[in-house]
Amino acid sequence: MNKAELIDAVAQKAAITKSSAKKAVDAVLDVVSESLTKEEKVMIVGFGTFQVSKRDARIGRNPMSGATIKIPPKNTVKFSAGATLKSKVN
Repeated sequence: MNKAELIDAVAQKAAITKSSAKKAVDAVLDVVSESLTKEEKVMIVGFGTFQVSKRDARIGRNPMSGATIKIPPKNTVKFSAGATLKSKVN
């Protein structure tokens, strides 16, 4: 499912217009993104948790030349599915 299909599904499920559904979906995604930018955990009960995880700097290898390279530290986003979502998927 892509974003347009998600908007259509939200509009249909909530019995609202597509433009209202687009605003709602965009607002939710913006709030989640802003919270993660501030390194805050986003917990949606019954769905799951989004959180920022720090990846340490490490040494890697260039697959073409075999030379070692330094890979800088980086923040990544992790998602853990909640129990309700897990039970629906299984």
